[in-house]
Amino acid sequence: MADDPFALFDSWYADARDSEPNDPNAMALATVNGEGQPSVRMVLLKGHGPDGFVFYTNREGRKAADLAAVPKAALLFHWKSLRRQIRIEGPVTLATDAESDAYFASRGRDSQLGAWASDQSRPLADRDTFEARFAEMTERFEGGDVPRPPHWGGYRVTPRVIEFWQDRAHRLHERRVFTRSGSDWSEGLLFP
Repeated sequence: MADDPFALFDSWYADARDSEPNDPNAMALATVNGEGQPSVRMVLLKGHGPDGFVFYTNREGRKAADLAAVPKAALLFHWKSLRRQIRIEGPVTLATDAESDAYFASRGRDSQLGAWASDQSRPLADRDTFEARFAEMTERFEGGDVPRPPHWGGYRVTPRVIEFWQDRAHRLHERRVFTRSGSDWSEGLLFP
């Protein structure tokens, strides 16, 4: 067994990429707003390493408002085909503009245009309104590159706790937890 939580994550993530039929990089992101109201939604992992786990989104939506009020989050990967989960908790910071620009440039054109067209998490009167905005953005950027919108970018969750959960028969699951103290990690087990 790996003593390094990032090496263990890499191993499990590789297994998930080989076995999960859809979005092995899908993770639940849990946030809380300034009033203590929790919220959870699915996002996609777009980068990871010892410095953290990165996802990208509109920075004017609900999750961004939550993270501005309380810059902490929890992530959950659930790989049903492997009968495994990984939980991650920690503080959240913004990804750099260079990181956000590079990832945005790698996205498909329609996804780039959608980032300009969407007022994420805000009320939408009808689908036609969004489709008209998408058509406007298509025309606006016709024939050229689509730059990253100023309201769109990445977030990095720097783990303080990483738990690896493996299903076992009769609900006798294995739970390994790594806890960060400064730059060091300690490892322990949890009762299932």
